[in-house]
Amino acid sequence: MTRRQTPNIIITGTPGCGKSSHSQSLVSQLNQDFAKDTTISFKHFNISEIAKERDCIESYDAKLDTSVVDEDKLLDSLEPDLEKGGVIVDWHCCDIFPERLIDLVVVLRTDNSNLYDRLKTRNYNDLKLQENLDCEIMEVILQEARDSYIPDIVVELRSDSAEEMDENVERISSWVIKWIEDHPNGVSNELEKQYHDDDSEEEDSNEEDEYELEQEEQEEEEEREAAEEETNEEMEHTEDIAQ
Repeated sequence: MTRRQTPNIIITGTPGCGKSSHSQSLVSQLNQDFAKDTTISFKHFNISEIAKERDCIESYDAKLDTSVVDEDKLLDSLEPDLEKGGVIVDWHCCDIFPERLIDLVVVLRTDNSNLYDRLKTRNYNDLKLQENLDCEIMEVILQEARDSYIPDIVVELRSDSAEEMDENVERISSWVIKWIEDHPNGVSNELEKQYHDDDSEEEDSNEEDEYELEQEEQEEEEEREAAEEETNEEMEHTEDIAQ
């Protein structure tokens, strides 16, 4: 059973929201933060490029001027990388990745006026541009993330300026540092095992609570016995005086 020592993070959102810029900046920051630890490193996986490099394109959509990815083949290709950990996944789609291999999902949100300008500079055709604007308005990707992963690991961040990107990268970097501190032995790549580990921690906590409760009850019992003994002694003393 394999374990990963560093977290995998998905940075997702509508095209034009700044996924690649965030991912590149984050990887640079993290590798700088852990420069002294040769066992820790992070990699940026731009899935659009990875899909082409690993021959995972199954067709082409002429209307939307975009490639259609063979998701099963892509996942088979990516799974060994994800099991090693330290992968920053950069893609507009997030719900295809196994929950057991993902530790944080960052959904970037952008104001539609900014998004329109960014997509225009990419020369998106009218149909493709409108579809992406509608996707952002309807919060499609955010909802996909919430439907696919536990709420605790899904984070929504604004991405309308360079300043916000810097703040986001700093925030995610701090989260990664804390994650590594909290998981000195890494985490299992099996979802069932992860849940078992969580259950074990909860059981340990419950056992500690039960032990503390038993200790408190024992102390209270000893106090009651001591009080009764003291009362009996006082009564005996009173009887002696009366006699």
